[in-house]
Amino acid sequence: MVQQEALFPGFRVLDVDTGGVRVHAVAGGSGPPLLLLHGYPQTHAIWHKVAPRLAGRFTVVAPDLRGYGDSGKPPTDARHEPYSKREMAKDLVAAMRGLGFASFFVAGHDRGGRVAHRLAVDHPDAVARLAVLDISPTLAMYEQTDMAFARAYWHWFFLVQKAPIPETMIGAAPAFYLRHKMGDGAAGMTPFAPEAWAEYERCFTPEAIHASCEDYRAAAGIDLEHDRADREAGRRVSCPLLALWGANGVVERCFRPLEDWGRVATSVSGRALPAGHYLPEEVPGLVADEFESFFGD
Repeated sequence: MVQQEALFPGFRVLDVDTGGVRVHAVAGGSGPPLLLLHGYPQTHAIWHKVAPRLAGRFTVVAPDLRGYGDSGKPPTDARHEPYSKREMAKDLVAAMRGLGFASFFVAGHDRGGRVAHRLAVDHPDAVARLAVLDISPTLAMYEQTDMAFARAYWHWFFLVQKAPIPETMIGAAPAFYLRHKMGDGAAGMTPFAPEAWAEYERCFTPEAIHASCEDYRAAAGIDLEHDRADREAGRRVSCPLLALWGANGVVERCFRPLEDWGRVATSVSGRALPAGHYLPEEVPGLVADEFESFFGD
């Protein structure tokens, strides 16, 4: 945990028992609680350039999602339900309650944004405001898939293949895969500090590789069932939602985030930032500015 303490100076390193899955996190600062959720194939370390500044105004909690980092990696089932965004959201509600927070702000990048979306729909009393980074809703992205998106987000269609096909292929050269997957964006490897990269490599274990494939398998199956049920029932994100995305990334090229989020949320604002996909590491100052304005309003 020495590396995590170096990335988040003054933060506590925590392991919270949610009653089913152990959630590993760092927490620091004071003020209203703000939950920061990472994406694939990363850990909470993605927030290391943003969290220390936000800790001046908020109580920041940055966990590893179920299946990632040092959090628990439960067995799966035929429907991949243990890795549904609904189950991941339950983990985080329980973890935040365990820390004494019944209601909180949430920001999620990539997969974390999808968990945050589900959290806000399933637990509206827990989420006061929601920010999503460099995504459109999962259902919108699948329903609007074209050749350009499929080529750019090839991993969506690779990771959902039957186990152990992607697990075996990634496991043959995990460091190569990780560098290719994360370094192939608009900014290359430049955004990633050596200390953070060391954490990503350390945590990209066979167990995490399998669990992250399960995350994507759930997203292509049971998560879509939940999203379609919301649409049919008219359930929407009721709290204010901020959407930020990279002007140099795939979401900008292939989707219309404000329109997409406007179909599933009642109050949407946001804009593109001058970056690729990894906003918290590429433009941390701008992300912190946006969060302070939106969550501190």
